[in-house]
Amino acid sequence: MPLDQPQQASARFVTVDVFTDRRFGGNPLAVVLDAAGLSTREMQAIAAEFNLAETTFVLPPRSADHTAQIRIFTPRAEMPFAGHPNVGTAFALARERLAAGAAFPAAMRFEEIAGLVEIDLLETGGRPVGARLRSPQPLTVGDAVAVGVLADACSIRSVDIATTRHAPLIAGCGAPFLFAELANLEALAAARPRESAFAEHLPRERAAGVYLYVRTPGGETDIRSRMFAPLHGIIEDPATGSAAVALAALSAELGKESDVRLSMRIGQAFEMGRRSLLDVVAVKAQGRVIETFVGGSCVPVMSGIIELAAS
Repeated sequence: MPLDQPQQASARFVTVDVFTDRRFGGNPLAVVLDAAGLSTREMQAIAAEFNLAETTFVLPPRSADHTAQIRIFTPRAEMPFAGHPNVGTAFALARERLAAGAAFPAAMRFEEIAGLVEIDLLETGGRPVGARLRSPQPLTVGDAVAVGVLADACSIRSVDIATTRHAPLIAGCGAPFLFAELANLEALAAARPRESAFAEHLPRERAAGVYLYVRTPGGETDIRSRMFAPLHGIIEDPATGSAAVALAALSAELGKESDVRLSMRIGQAFEMGRRSLLDVVAVKAQGRVIETFVGGSCVPVMSGIIELAAS
């Protein structure tokens, strides 16, 4: 249906900042709360208009046992699964329930392209303060990527890419990313994405983006990271829960322990001035990663109406 003939006249939205405890930190998310009358084309256009890393659209669930069907869009494409949109959407829906005079549930279940996403609400004093999700798919590890390709795509030196634990490789728990460890924080800060190199070597169907990280044990965080996805219209993402949880799973997978519960705090986008803190967990039993989780705090920012009727 053409955009000048919308199926519904307006839609309510809220925005929240995810993986932060303060406004204008973390990763901003727009949540369109009543999207049942929107076409896919309209959803994509609205996501491009917000121009945030992702925008979610809340629709009635197909099953009465589930909370909602959630569709997730970057400015350029739909995503099968993503971390901060799920955490932020659960937080936003819990606040909507409270505002309507109803109690919010301890857990929510979202139907998404990648599968069913289970989410626990985090609360303080009876009010939601964040959420934690369980990844909808187990860890999958794909092909390795040449060091030179990664260096070219992210404008970094090949010598600054650490390969002792693993070569740059594709992995994911519902959405694939190219993971690469860097030697130090200076190399991480110097990285800049080159869209032409992404288009040539890392198309969207191969990897949603590139996730660079540095180990920072003993400090506020265990990992510092950055994520680039220029082909999705995201030059740099302030917080990437789907990649963070996959990194935890990958770290557990590569570890020598047969049974372990690996917990990490990941700090992302410090270089952008949008300090994000993500708490991730990977559970490994009998040599196999069986569960992965990512969560954090959220804060509300804005609310409003999207006018869709022709002027």
